[in-house]
Amino acid sequence: MRAIVVRKFGAAPELADMPMPEPGPGQVRVQVEAAGVNPFDRKMADGILDGKLPHEFPMILGVDGAGTIASVGPGVTVFAVGDRVVGKFLYPPVGHGSFAEFTLSPESGTLVPIPEAVSTVAAAALPTAGVTAQDIVDASKIEPGQTVLIIGATGGVGSFLVQLANIAGAQVIATARGAAADQVTRLGAAETVDYTAGPVADQVRAAYPAGVDVLFDLVSPPETLAELTALVRDGGTVYSTIWSADEDALRERGLHGGNIESKGKAPELARLLARVAEGDVVVPVDRTVPLAEAASVIGATGARGKTVLAI
Repeated sequence: MRAIVVRKFGAAPELADMPMPEPGPGQVRVQVEAAGVNPFDRKMADGILDGKLPHEFPMILGVDGAGTIASVGPGVTVFAVGDRVVGKFLYPPVGHGSFAEFTLSPESGTLVPIPEAVSTVAAAALPTAGVTAQDIVDASKIEPGQTVLIIGATGGVGSFLVQLANIAGAQVIATARGAAADQVTRLGAAETVDYTAGPVADQVRAAYPAGVDVLFDLVSPPETLAELTALVRDGGTVYSTIWSADEDALRERGLHGGNIESKGKAPELARLLARVAEGDVVVPVDRTVPLAEAASVIGATGARGKTVLAI
């Protein structure tokens, strides 16, 4: 089967022929039809999990994927051949990911049925970015009417975060280039801040001199986040998804939150899929590219929404 692999940490991803995986007890084999691309894919290729989990090389990349159950191993009771499913395909040993024509998953893993109303491409774009956004909103306990500033609103996580914060009743302020303002407005932002027009902190402070209630930062390094944190009212909440928050400094100011890592699994993914099926959440797919061109988009920046591989 065809797959996108790296042959060692830090190597360039390449298209390769790999053996067909065979499901063992409690496992299912999924024929992957679409796979979501995330920044984590490049980090995994560079060895972010080295020393934390065992790896196998050539390492097939990809965490998010959607397709159809092709076969089941002994003892599987939850899924049947032909079921449409979506999930996260990251389990030890690392190296059997979703950037392949077929992959395996434990039936007890993060794997759920795709509702009829949701396309396979849309489902594939959801697991990492969508569940991360949902976890952040759940953790922040947004109250209706609160002001929420989202830094990095046009990326995968940000696009979902704008929608989910808006659903929670927040007044969303989203950073975006001027050309992308319409996109985030359609997703639910009440106001956009063009980060190319001047320092974001200055623009927000001028518009909201009393500060904001919640800050979600998906992109800023520690020194920038520290400056933006000054915009948050005492008792407010700050979350960073890239571990830029100084949690001790936040506590000194009486701020909640800190660095957050998504822990959402099958129940959270199923809840998000239901929202998509009901039309409450839109899956913003920026572009779809063939599997053979995956190397050109793994680690790429600047996408407005999600990039999905068509397999």
